Amino acid sequence: MWATRPLDFPPVATSDIGRGGYALGCMTAKQHPNVVRVVEAAAARGLTIEPRSFPDGTKTAADAAAAIGVHVGQIVKSLIFGVDGQVVLAYVSGANQLDEKKLAAAAGGTKCARVDADAVRAATGFPIGGVPPFGHTTHLQVFIDPDLLQYDEVWAAAGTWTDVFGIEPHKLVEASEGLVTDLKRG
Repeated sequence: MWATRPLDFPPVATSDIGRGGYALGCMTAKQHPNVVRVVEAAAARGLTIEPRSFPDGTKTAADAAAAIGVHVGQIVKSLIFGVDGQVVLAYVSGANQLDEKKLAAAAGGTKCARVDADAVRAATGFPIGGVPPFGHTTHLQVFIDPDLLQYDEVWAAAGTWTDVFGIEPHKLVEASEGLVTDLKRG
């Protein structure tokens, strides 16, 4: 199991996090509306999350892991696919590749295909690279890679490709109402 390295951010007062402000180094900044929506969706599920912003972006799992200072396996990749025409969401460890046949089977279908950026935004309300575990505009079936559960903390997108937050894996499962199932290729 990989341990997380402390972030290079100072402690942040609860009053600085939430609607309107989030930690950015030692400063606070106004949150992007997508991040506000994710924070509010977390609160509605009884969770307090602390989004962190990385201006250079966290578009790939490797970028996110390097920016945060964690193992790439701790990054939650949000992958949106169509299974027999139904949009589904898979949370996969950053260290793994998705097996589309396994996702199709988990969703009770036979054919799995990528969806375009417009379909991602229509189904989730978020852009590719920024899809969080909750706060979506539609209810989606969610499937979770069990490899994420080996860590004390994993990191997911917070509504943009520059904002992320840490969460305990069991809370990710509960909050996303996801089904833990083997999704890994190989």
